[in-house]
Amino acid sequence: MKELELKYGCNPNQKPSKIYMSNGSDLPITVLCGRPGYINFLDAFNGWQLVSELKKATGLPAATSFKHVSPAGAAVGLPLSGTLAKIYWVDDLGELSPLASAYARARGADRMSSFGDFIALSDVCDVDTARLIKREVSDGVIAPGYEPEALEILKQKKKGNYNVIQIDPDYVPAALEHKEVYGITFEQGRNELNIDKDFFSNVVTENKELTDAAKMDLAIAMITLKYTQSNSVCYVKDGQAIGIGAGQQSRIHCTRLAGQKADNWWLRQCPKVMALPFKEGIKRADRDNAIDLYIGEEYMDVLADGAWENIFTEKPDVFTREEKRAWLDKLTDVALGSDAFFPFGDNIERAHKSGVKYIAQPGGSVRDDNVIETCNKYGMAMAFTGIRLFHH
Repeated sequence: MKELELKYGCNPNQKPSKIYMSNGSDLPITVLCGRPGYINFLDAFNGWQLVSELKKATGLPAATSFKHVSPAGAAVGLPLSGTLAKIYWVDDLGELSPLASAYARARGADRMSSFGDFIALSDVCDVDTARLIKREVSDGVIAPGYEPEALEILKQKKKGNYNVIQIDPDYVPAALEHKEVYGITFEQGRNELNIDKDFFSNVVTENKELTDAAKMDLAIAMITLKYTQSNSVCYVKDGQAIGIGAGQQSRIHCTRLAGQKADNWWLRQCPKVMALPFKEGIKRADRDNAIDLYIGEEYMDVLADGAWENIFTEKPDVFTREEKRAWLDKLTDVALGSDAFFPFGDNIERAHKSGVKYIAQPGGSVRDDNVIETCNKYGMAMAFTGIRLFHH
């Protein structure tokens, strides 16, 4: 297949629309089910690059959950704890395969943003992963292959219209890439930067200790940022992104947005939140919405009389600021990556509130000394990579 006609472009009024290879060769993908659209393919191809690099960097199966050409979550296939399995709504599925665990983590970190996602998988999609995908609200999946039973499961989704794409894992794109804006062609070399443990060798803080686990988490953060619309900041813990701030004009706003998402991920694990008395039959998406409101500043939207009765069997107590802060203070050893330098120490101050201990960023700000000093105040270890990772 040399080209594929699409229903429309980014919006229904943008026609005609298609994808094709400019050199006339065959496309490196096969659509096995559904009819993916323009944005679906943007998510699919960016997501595929991300998970391929995560697999290369860690040796573990990887998954990402993409929305609007930025990852909502990304993770590698480490086993799930009982707590994570419960807050990701997969505790009823038994022990999951490494690939399914990776997707459960990628989807579960920010379930609000992942609603209606496009999935990318580094490995052949197995039955466990297909079973998990089948019951989530999602637009499609891209993978290097599918087990026959897994493919049949996915083909049952959306009345047979779920988008399933198979990509040739041996496909290598051209060294130069092009895109058009306003009828003008842009050309640049592909960002082929290899991110591995040696990427973090230049530690500039008093604390020089980067554990192997920290280096893996920092690699996950930086690879995720490589495919996140800039400016962007990513918090990672135990092999998964727990907060991604994308596309903000101010870096402190990226840090705050990603930090709030990381905080929400941790607050969901508080026993008080996990014990919320949901009514029988409440859908997962509605539970996610209710939890997001309950742990946030607009908690009365679900606790007001006339509202809580629709969600809970009994009215929960307010989750006070003091209770939240006490629980957040237990979050530790978080890794944080930034796609460009931190211009002020305020970013570090905000990161500290979300348990950050390890940081990777390019460096090069005129205020690097202030940023380093702020890290030293909290005993953080920070590496300067010298490499910017803007993505647009």
